[in-house]
Amino acid sequence: MALHIRVISQHPPGGRCGLYAGYAEVLAASLHVRTEVVFSTERDAHGSGFPSLLVNGIPAQPADGVILMPADLCSVLVVAGLDEASLIGLAEALEAPLERMLEGA
Repeated sequence: MALHIRVISQHPPGGRCGLYAGYAEVLAASLHVRTEVVFSTERDAHGSGFPSLLVNGIPAQPADGVILMPADLCSVLVVAGLDEASLIGLAEALEAPLERMLEGA
């Protein structure tokens, strides 16, 4: 199954933009999927502007409406067709960029 991860970020990336780019790095390394970070001046969180993370063109929506968490992203990946076996260890790996962002806050 082909997944495409796109992060829409401001330049320079800040909090959530940096977090979502970190998620993309983890997904690229763990799942060997195609990822890209594009820069935008349009502010449209979880839509067509920054900060957004899209899976196969569909914006991932955070359960709390603010920050996309590892569990949110894993749920989106399952809906996109990723099998449960591929998720083993992924949520834990996605915690690393989140911890980096929280430590920098």
